[in-house]
Amino acid sequence: MSRITLDLLRKRSEHNEGEISTLEEIALHQENIEKIELIDRTCRHLRILLLQNNLVSRIENLGRLKRLEYLNLALNNIEAIENLEGLESLRKLDLTVNFIGDLRGIKTLRCNEQLEQLFLMGNPCADYEGYREYTIATLVQLKELDGTPIERSERIKALQSYAETEGEIIRGYARYKKIKETELIDHRERATKSNRKERNEQVERDAEEEEEEDDEQFWNRTSRHTPEERVAIAERFMRKEERRNRERNRRTEPRVTYKLKLFDSAGKPYNMNQPKVPFKLDEQQRDIVLEVTLFKYLDTCYVDVDVNPDYVRVTIKGKMLQLTLPCEVSVNESTARRNTTNGKLVVTMPRLNPLRTILPNYREETNGKKGTIDRRKTTIERRSTTSVREYLEIGPVANDMDFSRIVDDEKIENGRKREDEKMCSSGDNSEVPPLE
Repeated sequence: MSRITLDLLRKRSEHNEGEISTLEEIALHQENIEKIELIDRTCRHLRILLLQNNLVSRIENLGRLKRLEYLNLALNNIEAIENLEGLESLRKLDLTVNFIGDLRGIKTLRCNEQLEQLFLMGNPCADYEGYREYTIATLVQLKELDGTPIERSERIKALQSYAETEGEIIRGYARYKKIKETELIDHRERATKSNRKERNEQVERDAEEEEEEDDEQFWNRTSRHTPEERVAIAERFMRKEERRNRERNRRTEPRVTYKLKLFDSAGKPYNMNQPKVPFKLDEQQRDIVLEVTLFKYLDTCYVDVDVNPDYVRVTIKGKMLQLTLPCEVSVNESTARRNTTNGKLVVTMPRLNPLRTILPNYREETNGKKGTIDRRKTTIERRSTTSVREYLEIGPVANDMDFSRIVDDEKIENGRKREDEKMCSSGDNSEVPPLE
């Protein structure tokens, strides 16, 4: 049978990102839980607690849940209503199909002033004569019983006949007690017979065949509605499940395991990402920073960082993230930290030989006095170098608005010389009239 552990609570609190301290609702149904424990110490802010279809035999360890409003304990082995006085905010209580025989235990629910809905159907006490009248008269704060609203006139009649109905409840519980004793004796006899049979036939037959035949006899016989019978049925189911798992393991072939190669033949490390986590490798001037995205609530004990001069390795739950570095880093000065807001892992690795900073080389001249430097000349040189116009200029030229230089003088003179040369070479033309 299973127990309530921190791993189970984290597993069932995935909707709250695995955080237990701020959990307001959790479902722990169908887990074969026999005892309520650990919840009141770790989940103080719970409002809804679902524990139906388990093997819980007693209501306990719930008094610190001051904010709990809904408690579901249906389909369990509970025989008494107890230890619920500390649930100050309880509004709905479901105890359907349990083994509550003494109905007088509901008097303890008078302390739960906020209780409005109560479910007791499927219990032996629900078959007593006067069950509804007694419950309505005992718990005045109730508004619904077994899903049926309670009217004011019904409560007045129940209060008038309270003494008579209480006597019927006591007599009904006495009859149920006798039936329960006979069923308990019958269950013990059956258990002793089955144990003797197993001891006598254990030598003659195999264990597996014997279990199968015993299971057939168990499922074919008529079972009684008792807590002991429910526990026996749960144990049979668990044995059957273990047998199936053994058969599956026999059928499945052994997996071939390959040895993981981290380095090549020359000793150079491989790049690998087994956990398949997103990462970012940033090359800065002095440091190389590796940022690995981890699960926000992953415990740091599952993470291991190994920094080497030419590679870095991050192991996350046994799976390795290995990256080759672009340069040698200082191992002793490297640091690894977790971000408190998003849970990311930041590995800072200083370069063994930092990159040089490129700065302008300004001349500095010393004055006559020893150890003094003339900063004024340095600033003048810097201003002069920045004020000189370069060959690549953007914008109009300084003399672009001089309209007297629209035509170039050299071109005009060259044109005149050419015309004079033509005139001299051609001589007098008869076709051209003389000048008057």
